[in-house]
Order: sequence, then structure tokens, then C-alpha cells
Amino acid sequence: MLGTELTSEEQLIKESVDRFIQRDYAFEHRRTAVDTELGFTESTWQTFAELGWLALTLPENAGGFAGGARQTAMLMEAFGRGLVTEPYLASIVLAGNAIRFAGAEGDALGVLEAAGRGELRLALAYAEPNSRYDVCYVETKAERTDAGFRLNGYKAVVINGANAQYFVVSARTAGEVFDEHGVSLFLVPADHAGVGVRGYATNDGGRAAEVTLDNIELGKSALIGQIDGAYVSLERAIDCAAAALCAEALGVMTVLNQTTLDYSKTREQFGQPIGKNQAVSHRLVDMFVALEESRSLLEVYMGDVDSDDREERVRAVSAMKIQVGKAGRLVGQEAIQLHGGIGMTDEYSAGHYFKRLTVITRLFGDLDWHLDRFASLSE
Repeated sequence: MLGTELTSEEQLIKESVDRFIQRDYAFEHRRTAVDTELGFTESTWQTFAELGWLALTLPENAGGFAGGARQTAMLMEAFGRGLVTEPYLASIVLAGNAIRFAGAEGDALGVLEAAGRGELRLALAYAEPNSRYDVCYVETKAERTDAGFRLNGYKAVVINGANAQYFVVSARTAGEVFDEHGVSLFLVPADHAGVGVRGYATNDGGRAAEVTLDNIELGKSALIGQIDGAYVSLERAIDCAAAALCAEALGVMTVLNQTTLDYSKTREQFGQPIGKNQAVSHRLVDMFVALEESRSLLEVYMGDVDSDDREERVRAVSAMKIQVGKAGRLVGQEAIQLHGGIGMTDEYSAGHYFKRLTVITRLFGDLDWHLDRFASLSE
């Protein structure tokens, strides 16, 4: 478990989420939820709200408990073990933190508070077809009008976009495409005139959407935080999401390790369990070592994600993402290879965990991108 030294409040959170995953979130429950139109169940989402998980990291002025990366990681590691599909990452960690760091006021503060109560869901629309992992690459335009702003643009792979009631949209109010200065955030209702949403299922059983903005007329209150100055808040929110994914990966790898170990003790070949084969044993050990190396590194760096020092935060997040990228590839591939054909059948859990782990290693920066970012800090 991530976080060996817990406060009494953190211990209560850990116990509640562990109990929920073990008792109420069986693999069959997850498979049933994925096949629905939402991709998750409303009742489970309301349970998250009732248990206080949705408000855990929201600011106090939005009815939250002002938690940080460690508390988020505790939830996300457990969500990884259960392969949870509910949009906690999209609504609270991504969009919620973007509003929080930009300075939640007015309409945005009210929406954030409602999200913490489970009354609505949010999605962060920041990525664009040509942006890759560059947060400052924003072609979507926000032009000033007498009443406020007019938005035009296209947002790609908006996580949980089809099921959100509000989008937090990044748009350029000044500067050129790659400029950090000139990026602003706007709160856009999903049912606003001119908003087009095309939802689809992702490879790991989740949901995403392509979002078009066609002459969206917004009032001045739709602006979140300072005009032209949202890049810092946006980058920080995405770093928090990347760190949360690393914790989720830890939970996914834990299950894949245990599932593969159990399988090696029961699957027989040539009259004995395959786990007795020395080569297989060595591969199981490699998987375990990769998992524990990841656990140790996340223990060291997770606390730095909340740092106000950008370099300290970036170093921590990229270090964790690099480790998880390497370990996730090894653990995932070995798990499938040691299971053989059954590992990729829909009825068996290993393939679903493998797919989620594969997606995690590429979200918010893949291994090569984070290696380059980490190296740039030393230049």
C-alpha cells in the first residue's frame, strides 16, 4: 500500500476504499458497468460522493477537505486494484484541480462544489489533434466580445467527455500556438449551443470524446482565473493527474503480479505447475522487483507533487512516470505471456488489467517524453 505512515484520517480513508473494492467492486461488477452507455454506474458514483471521496481534494471554500497528492494516491491505488471505471480522474483530479489551481470563484466555484457532492461531472478539454503532450499547444481561440468571449476550436480525447455536464476548456486569448502566455480556461456547459460531442469507448474500457466548439458565446463569468495566465494551473493539474495515474498503475501491477503468481501455481505443464520451471520463476521475480521498485519510488516522490516549486514537482512527476512506464511494460507483457492465450480473453481479468496499464503508460506523457522533460531540468 502506498503511504506506510498514515494519519488517523488517512487510515480511515484507506480502510473505507479497501473495503469498498474488496466487498462491492468485483470484476463481474466492473464488466457489467463497462457495457453500459455511461461505462460506469450512477449508484457507485453516488457512493463515492457519500463516502467523501469526491470532495477529498477540493478546496474548503468548495465544500472540500483540501487534500493533496498523497490522499489522491491512496484512492487511485485502490481504484487500480479494482479497475474502477468511474470518472474520478477526469472529473475531480483533472478538471477539478484545473479549476482549483486557477482560482475557483463565481460560477466555477459553484460547479466545483456540486461536483464534490456528486451532482454533476466535469471533463478537462485541453488536448488537440496536433498537441501531443504539450499543454501550451492551443489552437482553440477565445475572442473577446461585448458580452464576454466567443470560442472556436476542436478538442481531442477528452476523458469522460461524453458523460460530463461541464467542460473546462483551454483556449488561446493571446500569443501564438506554442506560447505559454495567452492560454485561458473557460467553463462551458456540455449542452451549450454550438458544442458538439462525439463519444466513444477507449481500448481499456473507459470513455472519451471529441469536442467541437463552433462560435460558442460565453459571458465574462465563464472565465476561470486570470485571462492569459492559465498555463501554470493547467500544467500543474495535469501533473497531479499523471501522479495519480502512477498510483493507479501500482494497484494494477499488484493485481497482475498476484494473478500471474496464482496462475503459475495451478497451470500444469509436463506434469507439474509452470511456476516450478526456473525460467518462469525468474520472470515472476522480475515482475515483483519492478512492482516494488515502483512502490518505493512513489513513496519517495509523491509528497513533492504538491510542491509550489515547479522544478521540484516536475522532477517528481516525471521520475514516477518514467519508472511506471518501464515497470508497467515489463509487468504487463510478462503477465500476458505467462498466462498464454487465456490472458487476453474477455472473461479473464488479466487482459483487462493489461489494457488499462498500457493506456496508463501513455497518458499525460509516455516514457520518452518524460525522459526528455526530466533531462531538461539538468540543462
